[in-house]
Amino acid sequence: MTRYRVSAFFALIVGLLLAYFVWSTQSDPMSPYRFKLGLDLAGGTELVYKADMSDTPSGERSDALSALQGVIERRVNLFGVAEPIVQTEEVSALSGITEDRLIVDLPGVTDIKAAVAALGETPTLEFRLATPIDVGTTTQLAYLPTGLTGRYLASASLQFGSGATAGLAAPQVLLNFDSDGAKLFEKITSENVGKQLAIFLDGQPISVPTIQEAIAGGQATITGTFTATEARDLVRNLNFGALPVPIQLESSSAVGPTLGAAAINAGVMAGIIGFAIVALFMIAWYRLPGVIAAIALGEYLVFMLAVIKVIPVTLTASGIAGLIISVGMAVDANVLIFERTKEELRGLPGQGGKTPREAVHIGFSRAWPAIRDGHLTMIISGVILFWLGTSIVQGFALVFVLGVLASFISAVSLSRVFLLAIVPEEGEGVWKFLLGSGFHKN
Repeated sequence: MTRYRVSAFFALIVGLLLAYFVWSTQSDPMSPYRFKLGLDLAGGTELVYKADMSDTPSGERSDALSALQGVIERRVNLFGVAEPIVQTEEVSALSGITEDRLIVDLPGVTDIKAAVAALGETPTLEFRLATPIDVGTTTQLAYLPTGLTGRYLASASLQFGSGATAGLAAPQVLLNFDSDGAKLFEKITSENVGKQLAIFLDGQPISVPTIQEAIAGGQATITGTFTATEARDLVRNLNFGALPVPIQLESSSAVGPTLGAAAINAGVMAGIIGFAIVALFMIAWYRLPGVIAAIALGEYLVFMLAVIKVIPVTLTASGIAGLIISVGMAVDANVLIFERTKEELRGLPGQGGKTPREAVHIGFSRAWPAIRDGHLTMIISGVILFWLGTSIVQGFALVFVLGVLASFISAVSLSRVFLLAIVPEEGEGVWKFLLGSGFHKN
């Protein structure tokens, strides 16, 4: 019993620490562990674009979509939105045709026209020359336009040359300009040897190579200390940055902050009322085991909230619903355990029942197969929902699956440890009543 009491005490301390973590991080407006709220809770604008992949070879669609996502993310950051979410998804239409979509969530932005205008502009790829300019009494380096832009770039590719260390191949980026670009590039490089010719995408530098010599023929090589992954990303941005996959706005929606606050309050109130009703029922019907179940559920909730903060999971109204439903799964497991334990305490007709501690051990072991199978089917259902569902359904499915997994800890581990920490070997007198259930005396 001492071992279980030590474990129970440790579990309670961990639960209190988790509760403090959840409370303290949420009360601190500067904490990086505050809940990340979706648009339906925080308010803002959601834009859904259809990506036109008709002119993109099948082998390049993934890279094109990733480049498009990167371009839009840079535009969103320039737009000044806090914690934006840009994601892609593949949707099967009723006709059987697969569509690629770009979903842009802009928390706090309620001006849809301004958001559409900012994100819908054609991204600009340009080459700028590093030029010293006088500012007051100081000289600063500025990157001035050269007239060489992405429309002159025919292609970019990744190749590997000889590295500084034997046996290593250094990644290089090969640029190919069209005829007009080749002439302009030759003029720029011949007049500015030793200077930096920076590559800007959407006003942000993505590479700052130095001109080593005059380059004729419209072909140039960018070398440096970047890794193969960085070089591949640079090639992707060069190829798709100036001319990304065409996108068409399919839908837009805005959620006001007042409506979002109302959704939060409704969800929190529903969770509190639901938890209170479940806890009161468990205590009234199962007595001492019900108290144990309520404590385990409390620890389950603070554990889930901490996990949601740390991952972090973007919390939506559907996610709150998934969390509340997963509480029911945890309670269901406790009900199975307590009913099996009660049967062992009462014993068969004409036979004496087991002692309390023995009944708890046997009750948990006999309830385990049903708990395992029930939770497994719920996890499978949640995974399928996350795999095939839209972003709203995925928010529900993710929190629900996390909750089902956490309920294993709550029902199977915590409840068992707490019960075995206080249940005596013999159960006569008041213990017989406390371990009973319903309207029976024992």
